[in-house]
Amino acid sequence: MKSLLKYIKDYKKESVLAPLFKMLEASFELMVPLVMASIIDHGIADNDTSYIIKMGIVLVLLAAVGLASAVTAQYFSAKAAVGFATRLRLALFSHIQGLSYTELDATGTNTLITCMTSDINQLQNGVNLTLRLLLRSPFIVFGAMIMAFTVDVKAALIFVVVIPLLSIVVFGIMIVSMPLYKKVQSALDKILGRTRENLAGARVIRAFCRENAEIAAFEQENEFLRSTQVFVGKISAAMNPMTYIIVNIGLVVLLWTGAVQVDNAVITQGEVVALVNYMSQILVELVKMANLIIQISKALACAKRVENIFAITSSMENGTQGVAENTKAPAISFEHVSLTYAGGGEESLSDIDFTVEKGETVGIIGGTGSGKTSVVNLIPRFYDATKGTVRINGRDIRDYDIKSLREKIGIVPQKAVLFKGTIRENLLWGNENASAEDLERALAISQAKEFVDTKEGRLDFPIVQEGKNLSGGQKQRLTIARAIVRNPQILILDDSASALDFATDASLRQAIRGMKNDMSVIIVSQRAASIQHADKIIVMDDGKMAGVGTHEQLLEENEIYREIYYSQFPKQNEKGQELLYKQKASAN
Repeated sequence: MKSLLKYIKDYKKESVLAPLFKMLEASFELMVPLVMASIIDHGIADNDTSYIIKMGIVLVLLAAVGLASAVTAQYFSAKAAVGFATRLRLALFSHIQGLSYTELDATGTNTLITCMTSDINQLQNGVNLTLRLLLRSPFIVFGAMIMAFTVDVKAALIFVVVIPLLSIVVFGIMIVSMPLYKKVQSALDKILGRTRENLAGARVIRAFCRENAEIAAFEQENEFLRSTQVFVGKISAAMNPMTYIIVNIGLVVLLWTGAVQVDNAVITQGEVVALVNYMSQILVELVKMANLIIQISKALACAKRVENIFAITSSMENGTQGVAENTKAPAISFEHVSLTYAGGGEESLSDIDFTVEKGETVGIIGGTGSGKTSVVNLIPRFYDATKGTVRINGRDIRDYDIKSLREKIGIVPQKAVLFKGTIRENLLWGNENASAEDLERALAISQAKEFVDTKEGRLDFPIVQEGKNLSGGQKQRLTIARAIVRNPQILILDDSASALDFATDASLRQAIRGMKNDMSVIIVSQRAASIQHADKIIVMDDGKMAGVGTHEQLLEENEIYREIYYSQFPKQNEKGQELLYKQKASAN
C-alpha cells in the first residue's frame, strides 16, 4: 500500500484537513455528556429553568459546529479519495500500456480489467473512510476513556478493560479476513473472464446450442464467488455482535458500579449519565471502526493486487536510437532468429533467416500454427527474439526507441479491430496529421472507397463499438486503410484480406504495388493467390523455414508449397500432371 500513497501527494492539504475537521467534530461530541451531566446535576436538580435553556443552547451550538465540521471533512476526504483513484487508475493504465505482449499474455485481460475497475474502486472507498474515521474513532474511544477518568477513576477502570478486549476482536477478525478478500477478488476475475467470453462469443454459443452448458459453468463459478463472499461476510459480521456484547456487559457493570457510587454519594446522577454516554459513544465508534476495518481489509487486499501489476516490469528494454535511414542495408533482415513464448516450453520459431529489400514484396505462407504471425510480430517488437537478431535498415531493432520503430511500420493484424467513433477518427489513428487527400488515397488503395461512398456522411459515418455495424470485409479494408495512412516504410498484412473476395484481394495487391515509394510489404496469407506474385515467398512449417523463392521456383522445388497451391487450384495440378506426362512420353 505504501507504494500507492504517492498518488495522493497532490492532495496533501485535503488529506490533512479531512481528519482534522473530523477530530474537531469529535472534540465537540466529547463535550456533550459533560453538558448533559451539568444540566441534570444543576439545572434539573436545582429546578433552574434558565440554566437548562442556557445549556440547551450550548448543546445546539455544539451540534451545529459539529455538523459543519463533519460536512467539511466529508468534502475534503471525498476530494482526496476521488483524486487518488483517478491518478492511480491513470498510472496503472499507462503502466499496462508499457508492458510487452509477453507480460500481458501472462497476466491476463480479466485480472487487468478487475484491477482497473473493482480493485481501484475498493481503494477509493478505503481512502475515503480512512481519512474520515481512522483518527476520529480512536480519538473518541480514548478520549471517552480519558473523560471518564475526569468523572470517576473507579468507574473509568471499566473502560480500561473493555477497550483492549474490543481491540483484540477487531484486529483478530481483520487478520483472518484479509486473505479471504484476496480470494474473493480472484474469484471475481474468473467471473469477469467468463462474462467477457460469453458476451463476445454470444453468436458462437447460440450456434452450437451451448447456452445451458455456459449457464451451468457460470452458475458454478458464481456460486463459488457467493460462497466465498458469504464465508468472509460471516466472519466480518461477527464483529458487530461481539463488540456489542462486550460493550453492553461493560454498560451493565458501569451502571451497577455507578449506582453504588451514587448511593455512597461519591458521584452524582448526572456523572453516571455522562459515563453511560461515553460508553455508548465507544460502542458507536467501535461499530464504525469495525466497518472501517472491513473496508480497509478489502482495500489492502486490492492494493496488493494493484501493486503486483505495478511490480511487473516489461521484459523489453527500450532503445534510444531513431530508425536509421540506410539505403544500402536491407529493409528487414532476420539472422538465425528463434522465439520461445513465456511458458511455451519448446521454440515456436527456429533459425529463421531471410532478408527483405526496400520496395520488395514478400509473402509468407504455411499451415495453421506454422509460425507465420510469430515471424511478423518480431518486426515491430511485439515480442523479442530469444535467439538471433532482427535488423531494420541494418541496425538491431533493440537499439531503436520502440515508439520511433513502430511509427515506421504499418501493421494490419489478423483480427480487424476498429474503435467506436467515425471512419475519419479511426483512420487518423494511423496519422493524426493526415490530410483529407491522404485519407482518400488510403481508402482508394485499400478498396474501401467503394463502400465508404455509400455510407451517410462518408468519413463522418459513425462506427459502433468493435465495428459491429460493418461487415468483416469492410472492417478489414478500413484497418488496411488505417495502416496505409501512416505511409510506413514497412507494411505488414497479417492474413488481413481473408474476408475479401478474390477480385477485391487482387485489386488491393495491385494498388499496393502501384504505390510509388520504397515501402517494403510483407503479406501473410493462407491463400496462395494472395502471395504468388510476391518478389519472394517464405514457406513456414512447424516454426521453421521450409523454403524460400519465387512462386515458380517453389512450385517446382518445394513439396509443402506445391501441396498448398494445388489444394487451392486443383485444375492447375491436373495441367501440371498432364504436362509432366507429355514430357516423359517425349523423352521416351
